[in-house]
Amino acid sequence: MTAILRARGLGKRYRRRWALSDCTVEIPAGHVTGLVGPNGAGKSTLLNLAAGMLAPTTGTIEVCGGRPADGPEQLAKVGFVSQDTPTYAALSVADHLRLGARLNTGWDDALARARVERLGLDPAQRAGRLSGGQRAQLALTLGIAKRPELLLLDEPVAALDPLARREFMQDLMEAVAEHELSVVLSSHVVADLERVCDHLVVLSASRVQVAGEVDELLAGHHRLTGPRRDPATLPSDQHVVTAGHTDRQTTLVVRTDGPIHDPSWTVSQVGLEDLVLAYMSRPDVGRDTRPVLEVLR
Repeated sequence: MTAILRARGLGKRYRRRWALSDCTVEIPAGHVTGLVGPNGAGKSTLLNLAAGMLAPTTGTIEVCGGRPADGPEQLAKVGFVSQDTPTYAALSVADHLRLGARLNTGWDDALARARVERLGLDPAQRAGRLSGGQRAQLALTLGIAKRPELLLLDEPVAALDPLARREFMQDLMEAVAEHELSVVLSSHVVADLERVCDHLVVLSASRVQVAGEVDELLAGHHRLTGPRRDPATLPSDQHVVTAGHTDRQTTLVVRTDGPIHDPSWTVSQVGLEDLVLAYMSRPDVGRDTRPVLEVLR
């Protein structure tokens, strides 16, 4: 596996608060990776570190084989669209394309103009008069026309209505297929990620909780429902992610590579949203999760 992003013990602290802590993760090239977690989990911090907008407090991060923002060549390899889908209100669509061409040595002007035409954007229109969806599409156009190896998207559709979000995601998938981009897409809306992502990283309480191929993660997790029992009595290859109990019943989400033979359990599949919520609601989230991550690798 070739890693497009590799972090080891990565951390970022603002005064006494850790926005990201002990982050060790590898994100493979050629994938659309969903970076998911609650607000304040550290998603934006990780992406800003990857883009070179922030410097680590601890640990290391490598992107596209080099240190983030380490010279013009490295900067050209990474495209970044931040949360507010940055555009300049007073500049026209055409002004944005001219600015992109002057700032990026690998700028694909034909691609940018073709996208603007296909999206129906008026080149003379000021960005401040565009709708939220149009501004998001303009920002995506700037990111793609840079021709990066890695495109970082930090909740670019958070302020859009459901139809505009769907259109943005469809357009992103077309761009990925056409230009062979590696993408890391941050969101706390799992339904958005389900449409486009084949790799997943769950961040919560400033730490990576789980990471892997979406299909493999879903295949390796199960919901067990049965008579109340102590989760500690499960076989050693069944690792409990979360446990819930009533007076008579126990419900577990477990990770295992093997079959579940115990007939007392009703076994059901876990969807992506259920899997994400299970890791976000772990009782040990916020404490030292290194032993858990060792099991999950």
